[in-house]
Amino acid sequence: MDPRKNPYAPGAGTPPPELAGRDELIERAAIALDRIRAGRAARSLILHGLRGVGKTVLLNRVETDAEARGFASVKVEAPEERSLPALLIPALRVALLRLDRGRRVRAKLAKAGRALAGFAKALKVKYKDIEVSTDFEPERGLADSGDLDTDLTDLLAAVGSAAHEYRTAVVLFIDELQYVHEDQLASLIRALHSASQRQLPITMLAAGLPQLIGQMGRAKSYAERLFEFVPIDRLDDKAASAALRVPAEKEAVAFAREAIAEILRHTLGYPYFLQEWGRHAWNVANASPISRADARRATALALAELDAGFFRVRFDRLTPTEKRYLRAMAELGPGPHRSGDIAAQLGKSVTSVAPVRNELIAKGMIYSPAHGDTAFTVPLFDGFMKRIMPELAR
Repeated sequence: MDPRKNPYAPGAGTPPPELAGRDELIERAAIALDRIRAGRAARSLILHGLRGVGKTVLLNRVETDAEARGFASVKVEAPEERSLPALLIPALRVALLRLDRGRRVRAKLAKAGRALAGFAKALKVKYKDIEVSTDFEPERGLADSGDLDTDLTDLLAAVGSAAHEYRTAVVLFIDELQYVHEDQLASLIRALHSASQRQLPITMLAAGLPQLIGQMGRAKSYAERLFEFVPIDRLDDKAASAALRVPAEKEAVAFAREAIAEILRHTLGYPYFLQEWGRHAWNVANASPISRADARRATALALAELDAGFFRVRFDRLTPTEKRYLRAMAELGPGPHRSGDIAAQLGKSVTSVAPVRNELIAKGMIYSPAHGDTAFTVPLFDGFMKRIMPELAR
């Protein structure tokens, strides 16, 4: 069929043509943000789940909806090896400059700008990745002590007060939150907790891998009372089927029931993979309806493309020792697996491979769903490891 009309959209955070199965969650986030803007108690959401479940898509959708309803959004992605202040300063600067929307700068907005300037200047030496450019002059004694706990609390309080002055709320949308160092994460949670206690309209809605729950709990034990941790999982069969069918039907194309069953069997309902299989199935089909044979051809093409891109870019970041650890996991199947069983596959003790496991967790390749268990953060990665490393070197 005509590839120009192919409706499917696989990509990192690319909105799918049919965001199936997520309406209730989007509404929960909207209600929480509306309550926070109104000065009412509410826990904002922390979305956590494996790669490919659509966390970034949901975060972007909630942000888009919030901006349409007058919220001031601060959107950042936390890459590895970047400090939290370096991420927040330019994003907050843009939010403050937009807050007045061309109206007269009010007193609390000006104070928030001075707090941001002092914050940036004081922490530039400590966090060397900060580039100071704030458009405001600092105010001595305001968010400029050089202590992240104190200064971030003062800064977010000033920003929250400015938001209240303009009858809106500031929302920090942070993706890949698991990459923020735990000490900096603790400072952020503390600052947001202080703002919540003062009923200031500033909050955070974030997304990250499953290990984020443990990281936030270790950073501040009260994190679970400040945020609602929402697991984002693969779609059930009904929603997964809709994610495939609805975009095609809008182009007057149908899927045979057997074709959908074939795709669901391989994708397991993960949204990113549904888009990949849907795209390839569309392109190989000669006409509607898309058949089981088309779906089978799509499987071969989708796996080859994932192996060359989605899986491979993660594999190439690993050391040889880390690759062997993941290959040992794959030998046991999709998982989760006991750490002792993985060590046994390698012919080593649990303690001797613990540093490798810890590094893989830090890189976001695996996580611990329960004490002593280990699982892949990337669905279908066990199959890829077997394809790229057919034998486990012992």
